Formats: sequence, structure tokens, C-alpha cells
Amino acid sequence: MRISELKNNKKLFFNIDDIANELSISKESAKVTANRYVKRGLLIRLKKNFYITPDKFNTLKENDFFYLANNIQVPSYISLTSALSYYNISTQQLQGIIESVALKRTKTVRVKETEFKFILTKKDLYNGFSKQDNFFIALPEKALADAVYLTSLGKYNCDFNAIDFSKVNKAKVYNYVKSTNKRTKLFWDNLCKL
Repeated sequence: MRISELKNNKKLFFNIDDIANELSISKESAKVTANRYVKRGLLIRLKKNFYITPDKFNTLKENDFFYLANNIQVPSYISLTSALSYYNISTQQLQGIIESVALKRTKTVRVKETEFKFILTKKDLYNGFSKQDNFFIALPEKALADAVYLTSLGKYNCDFNAIDFSKVNKAKVYNYVKSTNKRTKLFWDNLCKL
């Protein structure tokens, strides 16, 4: 068994072409090998043609989980409570859940004990994020605006009592919120009164 060659690969995750190159086998053989390794628990399939070794997955740090989330669904960026917690704006910590805003679809991908949650947003609201290290994450005010918008629509449930509003620029949050709809603007106005 040649799993040790894949374990020693420097890449965090890899695809069939990487497996074929690393093991010096054909692409077809690499597909068969990947399927066998997944069945034996020697590889984890994150999505079609997207694998990681259990050893690497078990040692991931927060930034690595964020990077994986960006790659499990493209395009997407880390947002909502995951981002608010990352910036120390929310005292709520989500254990084993990575939340992202995405353009393709709302879905959850479960990998071992971790859930990668992707919530669909409108194309014109897909903005306000930047690249940090090797992953895309909402700016603090945009993460809060995303939570306000999706909560006002009933598509998300944010614990706004856990938010330290003094750590965000409310005018910047409003700049994002004002491009959504009346319901979200009213929801934000009511939050600001608390």
C-alpha cells in the first residue's frame, strides 16, 4: 500500500491528477486507488476529485478549515458567526461548524465531525470580503451585515446578544445593509436601538 507517499505529500489536499503523479500511475488507476483508499478510511473525500488524508484533517487549524471551506464550494467566503468569532466580535463559538456565504447553492458538507455550511446569497450582495493568509473571509462589518440580512429573511439564526457592537463600524454595516431590502434595513434599525 502506497498511502505513505500521499501522506508525505506537502499539499493540504489533492485530486486524481496529484494522486496519479505522486504514485506514478495512470489517471484511471488513480481513480480506482482513491476509491479503495476512501473505502478503507485511508483517504477522506471532501467532494468529487478532492481528497485529504485523515492525518492531515485531524491536525487542521482554524485557517486550514477556512481554506478548505473556500475550496469545497467555489466561489465562497467565510462569514456569519464563523467570521464574527474569528474577529472576536462574537462571544459565540461554533464547535465543528464552518459557515460561508456562497453563490451557487445552500448546502452542508459533513466531513468527520465538521460541518461546512454554505448559505446562498444574491450575486449583487457577494462582496465585502478579502483574502487573509490563504483564505477569503468577510470583512467584520460585512460578516455582521450577512448575518443581519440572512436572519431577517429567516434563512439564518444569529445570536445577536453575543455580538459586541462596539467592535464594528455601524455606518459600514449599514452601507452593506442598505443595498438589501426594507425588511433587512428595519431589522438592522431595531438592532441598533437595543
